[in-house]
Amino acid sequence: MSREEKQLEMTLDAVQNRLNDLKVSIGAMVHKLETEYEFINWPTFLDNFALISSHLTGLSKILSKEICPPLRNRTVLPLMLSPERDEALIQLTQGRVPVFSHDIVPDYLRTKPEPMAEQKMLQNEQKAANLSAEAAAKQVAQHNKVVSHILDMVSKKREEWDIESSSRAGIQQTSSMADTNTLVAAVGMGKGLKMVVPGGGPGSMMVPPAIRPPAPMSSVSPGGVSQLGKAPSAIKTNIKSAMQVHPFQR
Repeated sequence: MSREEKQLEMTLDAVQNRLNDLKVSIGAMVHKLETEYEFINWPTFLDNFALISSHLTGLSKILSKEICPPLRNRTVLPLMLSPERDEALIQLTQGRVPVFSHDIVPDYLRTKPEPMAEQKMLQNEQKAANLSAEAAAKQVAQHNKVVSHILDMVSKKREEWDIESSSRAGIQQTSSMADTNTLVAAVGMGKGLKMVVPGGGPGSMMVPPAIRPPAPMSSVSPGGVSQLGKAPSAIKTNIKSAMQVHPFQR
């Protein structure tokens, strides 16, 4: 085995190990998103994403080493194509590829982007190549100006939010929920109030309006003086009865 072949084998082993780690990390992240989507928090999601990013960075470092042979110069060809179900292929791909036929080989062994995507990329590259240096600098300056304006707006809004939150934290509370509940219970149900009888003796309590007996109707005397609930005098009643029994004679 030549030196280049040994380097290629070592590189492929390292790439395969890194790809396996990347596959496990992606699988764990997808599993958490599917099963723990109600409880997962943002820091946990960022940790999983950072782990995936580290595996991708390690894979890029392996491919960018000098001892790594240029893999793009290698050609990958299928050894056997069959429309029949391949159990070994199913096990190797964990059930993702059941057959290796002529229909799916162009998609799985594609080394170039799709024709439509490649055409669009070529159009963008041509447009960028035909752009003059002055126009490109002008567009870059305009883009930076827009980005700086948005950044200033976001920073200003953040400062306002910080000032507002700090001012809210410094405001002293002028009310008490416990006192409010006590007051409502006292007014509505008479809780904690003392009964006060007309005599005003010790131990008397107030009766709340909800259970207080109705007051007697007021009457107006012939002289126009209001008498609140005043019982008729016994003397007047006797005089009236005597006048009816013994009328005055002229």
